[in-house]
Amino acid sequence: MKSLFDTVSFKCSKLITQNYSTSFALAVKMLSPSIRDAIYSVYGFVRFADEIVDSFHDYNKENLINDFEKEYYKALELGISLNPILNSFQHTVKQYNITDDLVQAFLKSMKLDLIKSNYNTQTEYEDYIYGSADVVGLMCLKVFVKGNNQKYEQLKNEAMRLGSAFQKVNFLRDLKDDNLVLNRNYFPGVDLNSFDENAKTAIIKEIEEDFRVAYQGIIKLPIEAKFGVYTAYVYYKKLLTKLKNTPYYEIGNSRIRVSNYTKAGLLAQSFVTYKLKLV
Repeated sequence: MKSLFDTVSFKCSKLITQNYSTSFALAVKMLSPSIRDAIYSVYGFVRFADEIVDSFHDYNKENLINDFEKEYYKALELGISLNPILNSFQHTVKQYNITDDLVQAFLKSMKLDLIKSNYNTQTEYEDYIYGSADVVGLMCLKVFVKGNNQKYEQLKNEAMRLGSAFQKVNFLRDLKDDNLVLNRNYFPGVDLNSFDENAKTAIIKEIEEDFRVAYQGIIKLPIEAKFGVYTAYVYYKKLLTKLKNTPYYEIGNSRIRVSNYTKAGLLAQSFVTYKLKLV
């Protein structure tokens, strides 16, 4: 039966999430069970596309991402794909009315990673972040509000700012790999070879403002989503604090992480805050 295959497909998306991002998987686990599978499916889709452009160096990445896109649209048309990640995602797209402009913007940014190494202007930087992160936040928001367009429009800006904050933290954390392995620089006006404390401070200030705006949306989220999103917010805020307290030269030479012990403490802290209705 197709229902059994769909169940297996969503389990595959969950497995992808758990193996590629323990932090995101933990946050999803804090969502209501009614929406977890949909968020797993969104993550599985964006993770696979990101892996194609970032990791599969021994293969023709352009062909892979183009085939991935074609197979997605084929799945959307037929209502099924033997690729379980695409099968679960197309199901979520239809159920929650995730519009194609969001998918296309995401794929556009992924393809840019194949041909573009430097983002020299603020417009280029913002366009890339919109496609690589903001729209992922909007896809998730579609799930969170369960088709309530008024709620979606009300929270749209804050969801985008949260996506931006997460992505910029990732950029700062991954500065070493982006520069030395992938030869990319996403920050306009920043020379990674002469990256200094002033450059780091400016980037962090920008991220802190994104988080400030995003928090105003988190407190307005439906009950099914609020705790999970708040958990992710707390984790990334902690990671940003670690980056803020790390000398600039260490950021450029190592990957800053939050320990599993600290993650457990953050989860407990988030739970208490949530239960006390402080968020």
